[in-house]
Formats: sequence, C-alpha cells, structure tokens
Amino acid sequence: MPISEQTRVQAQDLLDFIDASPSPWHAVATAEQRLQAHGFTRLQENQRWQLQAGGRYYAVRGGSSIIAFIMGQGALEESGFTLIGAHTDSPGLRLKPRAAHSCDGVARLGVEVYGGPILATFTDRDLSLAGRVNVRTADGFETRLVRFDEPLVRLPNLAIHMNRDVNEQGLKLHKQNELPLILAMLPKGVDADPLFMGHVADKLGVPVSDILTADFNVYDTQKGVFWGAEQEFVANSQLDNLASCHAALTALLATETPQSTCICAFFDHEEVGSGSSVGADGSFVSDVIERIANSRNLDEEARHCAYHNSFFISADMAHGWHPNFPAAYEPHHHVMVNAGPVIKSNANQRYSTSLDTAARFMLLCEKAGVPYQQYVHRTDLGCGSTIGPMVAAQLGMPTVDVGNPMWAMHSLRESAGALDHGYMIGVMLEAFAGDVS
Repeated sequence: MPISEQTRVQAQDLLDFIDASPSPWHAVATAEQRLQAHGFTRLQENQRWQLQAGGRYYAVRGGSSIIAFIMGQGALEESGFTLIGAHTDSPGLRLKPRAAHSCDGVARLGVEVYGGPILATFTDRDLSLAGRVNVRTADGFETRLVRFDEPLVRLPNLAIHMNRDVNEQGLKLHKQNELPLILAMLPKGVDADPLFMGHVADKLGVPVSDILTADFNVYDTQKGVFWGAEQEFVANSQLDNLASCHAALTALLATETPQSTCICAFFDHEEVGSGSSVGADGSFVSDVIERIANSRNLDEEARHCAYHNSFFISADMAHGWHPNFPAAYEPHHHVMVNAGPVIKSNANQRYSTSLDTAARFMLLCEKAGVPYQQYVHRTDLGCGSTIGPMVAAQLGMPTVDVGNPMWAMHSLRESAGALDHGYMIGVMLEAFAGDVS
C-alpha cells in the first residue's frame, strides 16, 4: 500500500514530535514551541485574561497538560466550541523519589509502574531518563526539563538457561524485585545515590545540594521509523497517545479564521484514571472554557446554549485487528490499520459515543474524503476507557470517542499506519473548519 509524499511528511513529523517528547513534560514543551511559532500567546492561570476575537492562546497546567485555542469569529452562544481532547502520558516506568541504591556492587534505580505497560517490552532496550527537576534558587526553586540522550540504564533479561519456561509461560517480572534498572558498577566505597544525583547535577550544571525534587520517566532512545513493504507503517514509543495530540495540534495550527472557538486539550494522567488537577477529570478544561465564556460576557443561559452548540472529539488510539490473534477481537468489528479513523462505541459508556455523535463524525469524514471504521470490544473482555466520558459528563457537550488503529498498544514499541495519521489530521481539520449538525 504506497503512501503519498504528503502522508510521508505528516508521518515523519509525527515521529519527530514523539522523538522530541520522551515525557509528558517534554510533550507539552514541544507543543508549546510549535504554538509559539504560529503566533499563539501563553496565558497564566493566576492572571486576568484579555481575549480578543480571532486571538490564538494557550495555557499550561502542571507542566504536563496544555490547552490551546483560537477564538472563533462567530457569536459563541451560536457557534459554540469545537473541542478535541487527547492525553500526553503513556504507560511505563517512573523513578522512585529516592531511586538509586546498591546491590552487591551494582548501582540500580528503583521504579514504579505507571499505568498498564507491557513490562516485558522494557527488557533489553536502550533505555534512558527524561523528566523535570526542581532546582533551588535565591527566591525558591525553578523547574527545569532534563533529558539524557544516551542510553543510561537497562533492564537485562534473565538467560533462558535460568528461566527454561519463558517461551511457554511468558516473561513475568516481579514489580518490586525484578524491575530496578541497572545504572553502573560501583567502585569500592562509592554509594549509588551520590553517583546518580551527581550525574543529574552535572547535566543541569548545578551542585547536588541545589536539587530539591525530581520526576523521571524511563524512555526508549530508539527513534521512530517507517516500516513495511511500502514503508506504510510507523513504529515508535508513545503512539498512544502522542499520535492523537500531534494530529489535533497539526489541525489547529492549520486553522485560520474559524467560526467556532477551536480548542485542543491535552491532559496528563489519563493512563492512571485522570483524577488530578492536571487530568481530564480535573477542572482544567472547564476552567478554560468558563474564562473564554466570561471574556464574551455570556450569561448563564447563553453559556448553556454555547455548550449544546458544541462538539467534543475525544481522540485516543484504537485496537487494530491483529491477524495472529483473531480470537481477541469482536468478529464483526475488525478495524484495519491504514483503513481510516475508528469510531469507538460501548454500551456501558466506557466510550462516550452516541448514535448522533457517531453520525456527526461520519459526516465529517465524508466531507474530508476520509474513510472511517467502527469498533466495539469483545463482550467477554473488559473494555478500556479514555477521557471522553468524564469530560462529556463535566461539560454536557455532544461527544464522540475516536482513534486510529494500532498494534501493540502499551508496548514500549508500538506500531500504526502512516495513512491513518494523515486521515485523522484531515478529519480534524474539517471539524475545526465548520460544524456538521
């Protein structure tokens, strides 16, 4: 399945976006750089907002969630909001606050499991660390992003000679005892903690004593690639869900003078339930929307009108049909990689899609010339969820849950279709350009 040059450029830009974003904090910083390059102004939540018609703005909360928007040309109560939501976090490993310790002359870093990763995929990879560090200043502290580009740590597998059943029973890792990452061999008389913290301090150019707190994400240093007979697939870490963030951001940056107020909301903590001040189940998006409405002097009645004239697209990745494991899928709802965006439905409201919102998204796809697919989970398997239902419940907006099909979701190395990414950008552009009622 050959891909066009435009599709290749879009997919390469996605890979570059992910490679620049090895943690949620870096993902927000990468998005912020692109927003500023396109004339967006940063707003501070602790200051009054002065918003102008046609203005382009964004706000950051906690360093790992970001909401960007373009003020629409139309009357807000009539044109409403076009909101696309996604999440910046991915399941994986995070360092513990006092991570470094020694074990028989080996320096190791203790980790916590964040969300639901496929732990076996972290073994024998060229891993490193990226995150943020709070550094002491004369007035308190400042937050700095840190990234070690070179492979710094590793989780070596146990040899098959000592784990004879690994191919039959699968690789099982004890989360407390068998996940600490190997950092270094320790010279006699050297402790692990000063060694590691000295490494961090050298990277920052500060004394160890000036480091107050740190939060590190474990990431794979291998860059994203195209693969397949026609190079029609992409592989990288964090496709779930930086691919959705990238598609929405690309569409927003290409939108010029929309009638509706167009919003991209990218949240942290989706993989652990979203229940935080920066998560989708917090107040961030409702706070921003309320402040936009206040800037237009909307009374309560007009605000309700605006909400019901709005459309929320919750974008998260979907489970592409895997031919090696056909029994894992609902037989009549196979969604194929490179066959278009997926509309996700669940009778128990694990997804927010309704009969009407599915139809609206289908019409958007048709206007954009984009194919679409429909997905439901097997009835006898538990269905995952995403930010759609909780944001829909908060705002009362018509909402649809969609995503691009992918393989190996929650692996350290995920795969998806290059064509699908271009399709998703196209339908999001259509959504920002005008509403389909």
